Amino acid sequence: MKSKRNKTIDFDLAHAPKEVLDKIIHPENQHLLDPKAIRDHIVNGDSFQILGQLPPASIDLALIDPPYNLDKHYDGLNFKQMDDQQYQQYTARWVKAVLPLLKSTASVYVFADWQTSIALAPLLSQYFTIQNRITWQREKGRGAKANWKNSMEDIWFLTKDPHHYTFNIEDVKQRRRVIAPYRQNGHAKDWQETKRGRFRDTLPSNFWDDISIPYWSMAENTGHPTQKPEKLMAKVILASSNPGDLILDPFAGAGSSLVTAKKLGRHFIGIEQSLLYCAWGQYRLNMANHDSRIQGYTDGVFWERNTMAQQKRIINNKKKSAK
Repeated sequence: MKSKRNKTIDFDLAHAPKEVLDKIIHPENQHLLDPKAIRDHIVNGDSFQILGQLPPASIDLALIDPPYNLDKHYDGLNFKQMDDQQYQQYTARWVKAVLPLLKSTASVYVFADWQTSIALAPLLSQYFTIQNRITWQREKGRGAKANWKNSMEDIWFLTKDPHHYTFNIEDVKQRRRVIAPYRQNGHAKDWQETKRGRFRDTLPSNFWDDISIPYWSMAENTGHPTQKPEKLMAKVILASSNPGDLILDPFAGAGSSLVTAKKLGRHFIGIEQSLLYCAWGQYRLNMANHDSRIQGYTDGVFWERNTMAQQKRIINNKKKSAK
């Protein structure tokens, strides 16, 4: 029996709601050549087969979270670790499938563990301009007695054009608590003093230490073994797309990128080989019809960890003002 506080979405297909399964598109339905039929949907199937059927030059932002080059089990699929050359070939395969789908101003984010990144960087630079490498401190990781604990992941920020691409820096500011407030002529300088404390809205760096992985008491959590948090996806979506843009995720997993895109007013196409993961993702998309909150993103800014109390006060005050 689950704890009442355990919100993890992990039902099996036998218990998947009909309204969830009916929304998922399958390749045999023959709708894939119609962009309108697949927009804002999850497609269940092999990405390498489906990507070739999507309309060219239609994607504003691609979020790529492929299987890392590790031994991992994904609902009926065992991904086996390869040597670097083999993994580069695997990567080149999806790159060549995604590249024709991108608009000339499109951006791409590729998620990787540190070992995978070493092999990815030289290959990605052949096809894209590498704008930055983001390091995400996810904290959780296996301890090691003969090595440092692995608690970091890389996110490669790529663009098709080196100079023309979307980047909304004002939309991804981070609100930090001010420990040593500086005043000028008696007034706060570059920070705000509120009833909830002293805060500064800062421009983000390429080191992200404010995002934890989803855990059992979060409504977004699923049984997927490598699920990305909505807060992480929100940063890249807000920075590198505009409302109404079309986002592609060819390895959609449990749908974090798609759910976040929906909550932020973007369109999306997700592809996932596991019907179970598709069902979990669609269940979350249905939930987003009634709740568009993203944990850790409140009042138009990203908050540090362990600031939920302050965020809840803002949300409650807004509710009171709306009445």
